[in-house]
Amino acid sequence: MAETAKLQLFVKASEDGESVGHCPSCQRLFMILLLKGVPFTLTTVDTRRSLDVLKDFAPGSQLPILLYNGDAKTDTLQIEEFLEEILGPPEFPSLAPHYRESSMAGSDVFHKFSAFIKNPVPAQDDALYQLLLRALARLDSYLRKPLEHELERDQQLHESRRRFLDSDQLTLADCALLPKLHIVDTVCTHFRHAPIPNELRGVRSYLDSALQEKEFKYTCPHSSEILAAYRPVVHPR
Repeated sequence: MAETAKLQLFVKASEDGESVGHCPSCQRLFMILLLKGVPFTLTTVDTRRSLDVLKDFAPGSQLPILLYNGDAKTDTLQIEEFLEEILGPPEFPSLAPHYRESSMAGSDVFHKFSAFIKNPVPAQDDALYQLLLRALARLDSYLRKPLEHELERDQQLHESRRRFLDSDQLTLADCALLPKLHIVDTVCTHFRHAPIPNELRGVRSYLDSALQEKEFKYTCPHSSEILAAYRPVVHPR
């Protein structure tokens, strides 16, 4: 990366118009930049009144938006790939997971959660909740399964000791999943009194480990922001 390169990340602002708001894609890219350890400017955009700040370089685009030397990039996946390409070793750490399965683990959890939490028909709640639990159980199974590098160190290992999806370090896979998993736990706990069960100890440990990392904890919106975003679409029970 050239020394003169300038990175600016624009993310959704909270209700106060200043702090980081509810947007898992915004948090995903915020985490990546922090993990890369690269200098960048973070701008929170109040989508209710300040969209004109984007009109000169990304009119009509959805947040998050990355400016690289004034060039706007608006697709989250493409931004992730771009950052991994320009901010690579040896100057910056690679965040690519070593295992393909790590990128896929938990990929269906948020879809099952959305179907459950936005369901307008109470009689369907139990069936939809069971589908969410099955998706979480598959994620739990992956988190508890020893990966190849762990078994190379200990062939007798029956349960993984790693902290995150791919290893003891956060990767792109975690940046994609953790913001959504945090929403699942927060919203289900508040609106359905159904937090992610303690029996899924792999998932619970995973979230606990993430909350000890500044790159996740610092980028999380306040719980009140998450709940305010879901209140209009959750049907009371």
